[in-house]
Amino acid sequence: MTSTGMNTRRRVLGDRHVDAAIRRTTSFDEPFQELITATAWQRVWSRRQLTLRERSLVTIALLAALGHDEEVAMHVRATANTGASEEDITEALLHVAIYAGVPAANRAFKIAKTTLATMKADDSDCAS
Repeated sequence: MTSTGMNTRRRVLGDRHVDAAIRRTTSFDEPFQELITATAWQRVWSRRQLTLRERSLVTIALLAALGHDEEVAMHVRATANTGASEEDITEALLHVAIYAGVPAANRAFKIAKTTLATMKADDSDCAS
């Protein structure tokens, strides 16, 4: 896998997530993992025109608009690494409501709230 793509993937999603994805990879889905690392993470996320924060918000909005719930949650978790705030996520999802529909935004707000609450609980557990 490409080092630039893998480095960006790790910066955004975190080592724990990426390591788990690699452990689950089989010969069946290895070509897919290589494809997303080379294209999404190297050729798109590694470009310098947008910051990781900006890309994170665009990604959350697009995934919410398309109803990709698991991916919305994953990218909300990734905001811990990209610098996007809860307020940023709210703004992105307000755009979803206007441009993709209230039901899509409503579902995404629920997912984001649950994910953010879990992240806060995990942080407080680590601080204890």
